[in-house]
Amino acid sequence: MSGLYRFIHAEKANCPTVLLCRVLHVARSSSYAWRDGEAARQRRQAADDALAHEISALHIASRKTWASV
Repeated sequence: MSGLYRFIHAEKANCPTVLLCRVLHVARSSSYAWRDGEAARQRRQAADDALAHEISALHIASRKTWASV
């Protein structure tokens, strides 16, 4: 479903969002909610990346003596 929202967001410069949503049978409110959630998704991804980096650094610092189970 997020592929549809991505498409609507990408094409909004070429065609009105209202028309895109109608043609694709997507609720306009859902499209706007997905768009507004983009910042939260980016923050979550950045936090996940930072955590993965920290875990990798700790693993290397421990001379790779521990691993996830």
